[in-house]
Amino acid sequence: MIKIIVGTNRTNALSLTIAKLYQQILLEKGSSSEILNLRDLPHDFAFSALYENNGKNPAYNAFHDKIKSGEKYVFIVPEYNGSFPGILKTFIDGMTYPNTFRNKKCALVGISSGVGGGGIALSHLTDIFHYLGMHVLPLKPKLAKIEENMSDNLLTNRLYIELLHTQAEMLIDF
Repeated sequence: MIKIIVGTNRTNALSLTIAKLYQQILLEKGSSSEILNLRDLPHDFAFSALYENNGKNPAYNAFHDKIKSGEKYVFIVPEYNGSFPGILKTFIDGMTYPNTFRNKKCALVGISSGVGGGGIALSHLTDIFHYLGMHVLPLKPKLAKIEENMSDNLLTNRLYIELLHTQAEMLIDF
């Protein structure tokens, strides 16, 4: 089962909308998936589940176990301040090092309100995942000006839809 991670904890984030679309694409291609929203992390996990507190927060441990059980992932990554959200980095820091992501595979999708589509954020995240031993799919769709390319919670940009379909096929075969 492919794990789709919503890379923000922001309320009403478009990242969740894109994650649901990606889940539908995977289903159409015969692959099951599960959406894991960082909004569902315990609010205090940065202080109650990391470093010397590793393994001590049952709610975080349950979330961690869902991630750890995966072999393939899709990260929906919004651009925040020229990179990816701090909650995503903190979440990654809480994973078991180095084994959670080592030799596993992922796809990255960038989202931004601006013209870059989160390209720099995806570059930063790729560097981190390479350091952790994860294999990152080279095709990384960058969904720029996301609000202008959506209507009624649907992606309207045909190129973006095509890129997501192509990436999903590549991830399934990866």
